[in-house]
Parts: sequence; C-alpha cells; structure tokens
Amino acid sequence: MERIWSFVTLHTVSESAPAVTVAITATLRPRADSVGSPTSLARSREKMEPMDGGNDSDEEALDAYSRVVTSVAERLIPSVASLQVRARVRGGRVDGAGSGVVITPDGFALTSAHVVGGTDRGSASFVDGREVPFDVVGRDELSDLAVLRLQNSGTLEPAELGEAAGLRVGQLVVAIGNPMGFAGSVTAGVVSALGRAIPVQAGRVVENVIQTDAALNPGNSGGALADGRARVVGINTAVAGVGLGLAVPIDDSTRRIMHALMTSGRFQRAYIGIAGGGRPLPPRVAAAVGRDHGVEVMEVVAGSPAARAGIRSHDLIVELDGVAISDARDLQRLMVGDVIGRSVDALIWRDGVLRTISVHPAELTAA
Repeated sequence: MERIWSFVTLHTVSESAPAVTVAITATLRPRADSVGSPTSLARSREKMEPMDGGNDSDEEALDAYSRVVTSVAERLIPSVASLQVRARVRGGRVDGAGSGVVITPDGFALTSAHVVGGTDRGSASFVDGREVPFDVVGRDELSDLAVLRLQNSGTLEPAELGEAAGLRVGQLVVAIGNPMGFAGSVTAGVVSALGRAIPVQAGRVVENVIQTDAALNPGNSGGALADGRARVVGINTAVAGVGLGLAVPIDDSTRRIMHALMTSGRFQRAYIGIAGGGRPLPPRVAAAVGRDHGVEVMEVVAGSPAARAGIRSHDLIVELDGVAISDARDLQRLMVGDVIGRSVDALIWRDGVLRTISVHPAELTAA
C-alpha cells in the first residue's frame, strides 16, 4: 500500500478569518502499470510524443473556453476605444478616462454617461494607433448612457449589439475595456445574476442590470460586455466589489435611449411626483381588480403633478393609463416621453372605494 498526502488551502469570505490548510490522504492499491512500471512509462512516452511530427497548430492548442474568449477579443478589441476627457469641476478641471464602444461605421460610439460627465468633448484612441477627437452627442444620466460622435475617424469597425434578454445565469461573458489606462484589456467570467437594479438620480433606478464576476476596474466604464458570439450585451458601468461588476443591458429600452440620443441629443422621461412601493392589496381590492398587488403612495412631492391631481399619501395605485401596477418599477416603465403633458387616469383605492383620478405627468430632468 502507498499512502499519498495532498494539501488544500481553504479561504473564507471574511477578510479577518485566516486561511486554513488541511491535509487529505488517499490509499492506493498498486497496479501492474502503476507509476514507475514499464507499462506506465511507455504510456507516458506515448502521451508526451507530439502528434503530426510536433506541428500542432496554435488553434489545436487552445481549449474550447480559450477559443471563445480569444475569438471575442479578436472581434471586439478594434471596436473598443480608450477615452480621455477633461471634465469641468468646481475650482477647475480634472482629467478622466474610460472606454467606449463603436456602434456605427461612421463614428457613433456608446459609453457610460458618468465617463463624459462635465464635458462635451475628448479624445478616443484605438489599438491600431489611431487617436481622434470626439464630441458628446447626448447623455442620459438616468440610464448612465451617452452617445459620442468620433471626428475624422475614417471607417470604423462597429461592434454588433446583442440582446441581454437572452442571457442566462452562468453564461460566459467577456469584458473589454481600458482599465487603469491599459488599452484593449480582456477579462472573462460568467453572468452571476440578472435583473439587478442600480440607483441613479431623482430616485430612479436602472433596471435589469447584469451582474458579472468578470474583473472590472476603473477605466472599464463604458466598455463592452459581450457574449460568446462577440455580441455586445451590456455596457460596463460599475464595480460593486471584488468579483462583482455591473453592466447596463442592451435591450429594447436602451436601444430607444440610444436612438433618441443619436437623433435629438436627449431622452425624455415623465414623472408624477410620488414615492412609494409595492404592497399586497386588501382582499376586497384584490377581488375587485383581479390582482393582488399595487403601489402604496408613501409621499407626494409638493407642487408635483400628483399633488396637483389630488393624490394623497397612503393611496393605493392599482392601475395607471389602463395598465396594471404591481410595484414601483411598473410605474417607472410607464413614465416615458409620450405621456408628458397628457391626461392619464390613475385607478386608486382610498377609504374603501376605488376611484379614478386624472394626472398630467411632467418631464423629469436629471437635476
């Protein structure tokens, strides 16, 4: 009998807890072709001998995982720019950096709004050595997205935009950007979770945010998060912790924002001026409206459309503009540009009675 010891170091999540090394033993029965036997050595020599005369190609040397990551990198690195900006701040200016993703051959690029906050221009450099100036066409702080127009860039290689709705937890994703100024950096990981939310300004949240363990660092903001087919499914926006990166998804909502920024330089949103949250409806209300959740109004902003319409604290909103409302996100989704200024009916439960109140949403600004 031969006893073999192997040692494994276990690391806990807590930083204060020390790593612990444990020993694991295994007892093996000797075999005719055990290590050191003539049969074993012959087999080892066979495994060590190169195939095809030792002319294995680099392609064959890559495993499946590496092939995916390298193919995504080769496809997308030329489409991701390193951005340099000089932002206006109180008392002067400060230099900043980030990443951007080219989305059209004629020079439109997508980045994070916070990368170009406080400035209207900057410079973009590519791995082929080109450096060109850019103008900020439009930014939307409430989604943390901005569109740039690169000047005198010639023909660029645009990235293909994918669809974040098709992602699955555990799926391979690749992040490409310029962390710490290191252009064309590539990291890979998986989709750790979907449907996260990032709080932004004016009490809003960016919904359906992608969480990934692909390493992100300062300078990655505005860069690409791609699937295994090199389709950009997210724009990297934040690092919430080690192994916890967040990306704004590419979906129908962000496409609408991109189009609006490209054509008019701004994206309009509406608001009615309440703070509230989802709550279960009383049985009588649930039976009357055929659903079991609504939004309870916790606060009404003075002078807001809701205040002018007569909405009060503790009202239960169950429907707005003919659409069922179950939580604050349902309400937020309806606050789009086309409802600004028009009469919208809110179905409200108050004092044991369902009543309809007309409210006129106003435009929401980031300030």
